[in-house]
Amino acid sequence: MSRIERFEDLECWQAARAFRRDVYRLSRLPDFSRDHALVTQIRRAAISIGSNVAEGFERGGNREFIQFLSQAKGSAGETKDQLYVALDEAYITQEQFDQAYALGETASRLIGGFMSYLRKTAITGYKFDQAVAPTSPKPKTQNPKP
Repeated sequence: MSRIERFEDLECWQAARAFRRDVYRLSRLPDFSRDHALVTQIRRAAISIGSNVAEGFERGGNREFIQFLSQAKGSAGETKDQLYVALDEAYITQEQFDQAYALGETASRLIGGFMSYLRKTAITGYKFDQAVAPTSPKPKTQNPKP
């Protein structure tokens, strides 16, 4: 059974990266890019999602990891709210909003699923079963020591 050895292998981090890329793409649009305060805020929030997943992974323990994943999930919510600002100010179209929001929802759902998995698993280190999907967590069985 393979193990996840790097944060880049986590599906929730990959989803956060895709969301961040889309936020950056949208925030470069002419009207959007002129709102410097919103651009700065939405980019910081989008960056925070993946960064918190990565930092929590590198900490090595489940309790801290869950705490960082919670921060990442909160940043996903913040970024989605800021997309509403961009939509309301007509910086982006409804279609652009829907696409970006869906990426944010995916990242948030995967982070939440992984948090649930970590709360239930017997694994206490930073190397996690790759075969276990974060959306349908199953704890790894461990052989007890005699």
